[in-house]
Amino acid sequence: MTELERLAAMDAIRQLKARYFRGVDTGDPKLVRSALAEDCVLDYRGCCTDPASGRDFLPAMNVVMRGRQSYQDGLSSIGVVSVHQGHNVEIEVSGATTASGIWSMTDRLYMPAGSPFSLMTGYGHYHETYEKTDGAWQIKTLRISRIRVEAA
Repeated sequence: MTELERLAAMDAIRQLKARYFRGVDTGDPKLVRSALAEDCVLDYRGCCTDPASGRDFLPAMNVVMRGRQSYQDGLSSIGVVSVHQGHNVEIEVSGATTASGIWSMTDRLYMPAGSPFSLMTGYGHYHETYEKTDGAWQIKTLRISRIRVEAA
């Protein structure tokens, strides 16, 4: 793989993650699924748990989704409006069709009326692997780790 091909792969993966975040935040499951590999594994267990206190602010999110079609409406299906920011990405292109990445992230989840809190803010990392299939990069695996979760 040339340096130009590696840089092009990294840029395509950044664009892929931007589409994933936009799909999650706009409640567009079709857009999210377009970013996922057919046989993806999305591990959301502990994604809303503060590691310092052990408090899980959104137990309904403790799921592992297997396969692109398992992703439905995500957060919007439970009345949550999300705003994700991914930044400071570390991407390693390991081959012509494989790569991995770690994204620093902040997300804000605005809860529906009647919830025990109105806003959850989380800080942490997305750990992902990617696969290039039919000329397009897709998310193969995803796991979220947290540094801190706050609710107000």
